[in-house]
Amino acid sequence: MATVAELMHQNLFDIFNERDPERRGRAIALTYADDVVFHDPEGSVTGGRAVGDKAQALLDQAPGFVFAARGPVYTSAGSLGVLAWRFGPADGDPVATGMDVALVENGLIQTLHTVVDG
Repeated sequence: MATVAELMHQNLFDIFNERDPERRGRAIALTYADDVVFHDPEGSVTGGRAVGDKAQALLDQAPGFVFAARGPVYTSAGSLGVLAWRFGPADGDPVATGMDVALVENGLIQTLHTVVDG
């Protein structure tokens, strides 16, 4: 079973940074509960497929952009994870920054909130 920190990295790098739909799909199965709920400034979706579709749409709009962590993963009680990130050209300044906050149940992310702060 993955740790909260591992799940947070999987979410950022293996799902939201992954451009190959098949690899992303495998990561979704290892990272999210079947009925995961994802909230971001655009609204909320339920289910791993819907989260994967959000990731694909974001990456399609930003060819050559990547996510990178802006520090360590912070965890609490084995059920809460927070990871700050940046998004932009691999070798350039970010166009967006924010953080992901996840609630973990039974070893999988059950609820994920994305907060954009810049």
